[in-house]
Parts: sequence; C-alpha cells; structure tokens
Amino acid sequence: MQDIERKDTSPFLPEDEKKANGKRLRDTIVRWIFFCIALVCASIIIFIAVFIVYNGLMPFIQDYDLGGGEVGKNFLYNFLFGTHWNQGGANFSAGYLAVNTLFVTFLSLILSVPISIMTALLIGRVAPKPLADLFETGIQLLASIPSVIYGLFGMGIVNPIIRDFASALGLQTSGGNSLLSGVIVLAMMSIPTMTMMSVTAIKSVDQNLIKASLAVGASKTQTNFKIVIKAAQSGIFAGIILGIGRAVGEATATQMVIGNAMSGPTFNPFDISATLTTQMLMGIGEAVSGSIGYDIRFSAGILLMIILFAIDIVLNKIKDTIHDNMTGQVHVSTFKKIIATLRPFAMRICSLGGKESD
Repeated sequence: MQDIERKDTSPFLPEDEKKANGKRLRDTIVRWIFFCIALVCASIIIFIAVFIVYNGLMPFIQDYDLGGGEVGKNFLYNFLFGTHWNQGGANFSAGYLAVNTLFVTFLSLILSVPISIMTALLIGRVAPKPLADLFETGIQLLASIPSVIYGLFGMGIVNPIIRDFASALGLQTSGGNSLLSGVIVLAMMSIPTMTMMSVTAIKSVDQNLIKASLAVGASKTQTNFKIVIKAAQSGIFAGIILGIGRAVGEATATQMVIGNAMSGPTFNPFDISATLTTQMLMGIGEAVSGSIGYDIRFSAGILLMIILFAIDIVLNKIKDTIHDNMTGQVHVSTFKKIIATLRPFAMRICSLGGKESD
C-alpha cells in the first residue's frame, strides 16, 4: 500500500517544485521592479535638490558680469537680512520674503484650520449620508482645481471685495491686490487638503469610544468635540501639515493677487506684499541663464526648502507628541531609527581603525 502511495504522489513533486520556483522567481522580479521604481523616484528628488543647491550657491561664489565692465557677487548677510529684492548690481535680498511667506501662511492657517475641521466634522459626523457624500464630492473637486483658477477667482472676486472693504474703512489698496487677498486665496487652496485628511481621520475613530461617550450621558455635540476630534487629532494634524506645505509652496495664484512688492517685510493686510515663491516666479522668463538674476532665484529656492524642512520637522515632532500622549507609547522618529541602524556599523569601523593604529 505504501508503494502504491509513493507511485501516486512522486510524479507530482517535480511539478510542485517548478510551481514554487516560478512563484519565487516572479516575486523576485516584482521586488526588483519596485526597487528600481523607488530608486528612480529617489534619484529624481536628489537630482532636483543638487541642481537647486548648485545653482543657488553660485551667486555667493562666482563673480557675474554686471555690464559696463563691472563684475560682482552677492553676499550671504545681505541676502538674508536685506529689505529690498534688488538693491542694484549683484545685491539681492530674500530675507524679507521669508518673513512675508511665514506671515502669510500663518494668517491663512487662522482661516483654513477651523473651517477645515468644522467641515470635516460636518461630513463625517453630523450631515446625513447623502448630503455628506455631496459635500465630500465637492471638497474633492475643489482639491483638483488648478491653482491658476484660484488666482483668477481671486482677481475677479476677492480683489474687488477687498478693494471695496478697504474703501469703506478709508484705506487704499492697489486695486484690491494686497496681503489679505493672498491670505484668503491661500486659505481657499489649503481647505480641501486639510478637510479630506480630517474626514478620513474622523471616520477612523473607534465607534466604541463614541458609544461609550453617549452611554454616559454626553450629548452628540459634546461627543463630537471632546471625543471624536481628540481621538482624530493626529490625523487632523497630518492634514494641517499638508495644507501648510501647499500654502508655503504656492506661487501662481498668490502672485496674481498679492501685488508683488519689491521690498518688505509687509504686515499691513491692505498693502501689497510678496513671498519667496512669487518672487522666484516673477521675472524668471526674462532672466538669462547663467546671470545673477537667474541664479539668485535658485538661492531663494534653497531658503524655501530650508523653511519647508524646518516646518516639517517641528510639526511632525508636535504630531508625534500628540500621538504619544494619546497612546502612552514613545514614538521613535525615522531619523533616530536611521541613527540606531548605522550606529553598530560606525562603532565597528571605529574599532577596526583603533586596532590598525595600535
């Protein structure tokens, strides 16, 4: 009987091995395809960063032909602390633009964050499902609208409103172009991103928490504000981070309504202003490649990347702290994980170097 079973099963073993080998081969191929795609994406990011940094450092290193036999280069101190974009020759400044960028972004957050959270709460918890689906579709459509459309809306609708409002207060604006117009347009552009992330976070809240809150006598409003928003605050904060990234990096729509001031910083909401992105965009088409006017915009790009990187680190640290307070667990950042991974190799290299020296 055992011989019969061996004869029945043994012919299938090679075929099963072939199938297993084929699966392993396919898995290996797919894994390498994914690795190559990730490598290409990472290489593009690195290439862009290197390209911007290389061109952005040139204004502080090499001398440029300024015409009339004059040559010159920019100085880092003047670039960071000057109050005029172009003071003549090779003297360009972008420090005031960084201040304007942070100020405009902060004011836009004052408008966009409460509206986004309340809208997300309406969609995720309050509105009936057909109405919530309708609102959610509308928010998704707003997120897909190109920035130039927001700029046109700002020029045609927001600017006249700001102009008339300023006139009613006895103030003047440049046809409605102002810092306040830029703030409103940026807030409009940030709201869809923040709202969609917040909706996802609110819908992910454990229903047992909600039922427990209602069971102990809390009203729906109290539950929504004290339980739902608190439980979803990590996801809401992630949406705010993405919204800040869009606000800081926006150029086209902001340039169409903010007025493009050549000096600053500007804190009057009815005065024209400028940000790093609007100044980088303005005049880039007329700038000659290799000139100081061309390369200095890459210098502003380096400053913008530093600001975005710093904001991302600070906000993610706050988000991780919120997550730790909610879960009682200590979150280990990606940077610390990388350091922990590389530390044994570094210690091994140091130990080998010490042995060789002995």
